[in-house]
Amino acid sequence: MLLGRPVAVLGGVRIPFCRQNTAYADVGNLGMSVRTLGALVERFGLHGQQLGEVAMGAVIKHSSDWNLGREATLSSGLSPLTPGITLQRACGTSLDSIITIGNKIATGQIEVGIGGGSDTTSDVPIVYGQSLRRRLLLAARAKTTKEKLAAFKGFHPRELKPEFPGVMEPRTGKSMGEHCEDMAREWSIARDSQDEWAVASHQRLAAAYARGFFDDLVVSFRGVSRDNVLRADTSIEKLATLKPAFDKVSGHGTLTAGNSTPLTDGAAACLLSTDEWAAAHGHEVLCHVRDAQVAAVDFVHGEGLLMAPTIAVAEMLRRNGLTLQDFDIYEIHEAFAAQVLCTLRAWESEDYCRARLGVDAPLGRIDPARINPNGSSLATGHPFAATGARIVATAAKELAQRGGGRCLVSICTAGGMGVVAILER
Repeated sequence: MLLGRPVAVLGGVRIPFCRQNTAYADVGNLGMSVRTLGALVERFGLHGQQLGEVAMGAVIKHSSDWNLGREATLSSGLSPLTPGITLQRACGTSLDSIITIGNKIATGQIEVGIGGGSDTTSDVPIVYGQSLRRRLLLAARAKTTKEKLAAFKGFHPRELKPEFPGVMEPRTGKSMGEHCEDMAREWSIARDSQDEWAVASHQRLAAAYARGFFDDLVVSFRGVSRDNVLRADTSIEKLATLKPAFDKVSGHGTLTAGNSTPLTDGAAACLLSTDEWAAAHGHEVLCHVRDAQVAAVDFVHGEGLLMAPTIAVAEMLRRNGLTLQDFDIYEIHEAFAAQVLCTLRAWESEDYCRARLGVDAPLGRIDPARINPNGSSLATGHPFAATGARIVATAAKELAQRGGGRCLVSICTAGGMGVVAILER
């Protein structure tokens, strides 16, 4: 980190990401987390070792998964003396868990730890409505049979209707896709530009798999060896046939199933340590976490829901004395192609940068060839809490293969927040 001891990234592992209700439909967060942590333990020879901390996360989880990080640790092959914690910041969760481990290393609290996350939209918590919940709690508190029966006075069968996790922003009642449609209109992001970005993501991910880039990053699970969202044969022509997925009535919707990430299941994790721990255990340092930043926007009163990374990046660049062009690669999470394109356009806007970022000139343009060189979320899929660890593991290996360089990591999240970081080698 910028202050404190250097934080080394030694590598990461993930299972293939799979579409909702496919290969992992009956696995759940714990099963995916155990497989991922177990693979990381195997790869780095950590069997029986006591680490300083394992920080995992999950956005959609059952109440019984009260501490997923600790439970997965106990089944991972690590020493049972290794503590575990569970975190959550929507789509930024596992980048946050990595930052948490990094900060503990930087301040001297621990020497080595794991940061990661898992998410499922297949095995979701289904609950009863508030009316029936109140009746059940009242019955549980009742002392007599008469009181228990009284709790169900006036019961109607409609109270048995289950409630599913919502995908709407509770403050606005709009989905992330609807918010992103608003952003695309504000920044004049055309449909064909979004489709082009999506196709490039699939092509780059397919090429990375073909050249063996993911051979040591992705471990097979449930008979799947690569992300089943990937469509190597997709094209702009095919995507052009898809109908709008969020704005279906105005006739001007531009976000489709093809240029938006699908609901996805998966897990990922990264191993971090001090340089000294890595050397003592014979592990190569792929890169270091130089700094990180979070920010938020007032999306309730009109700011773009997914624009917070523009602010977080500007603050982090200022603190580090860097410009937006001082990076060799950029890993920008692709919640939607439109969200990436809005971010890039905002950084090029003099008005936005002066009014919102407090700088005198635009942050400037980024060479698209340097962004997500191995594909990203549009092609891999996006298990909410696993994306950050996927990105860090991918970027760390890319920097190592290049022999050095600097990477900007940027992730937007639900709730109008952004989590960003600098990796360098």
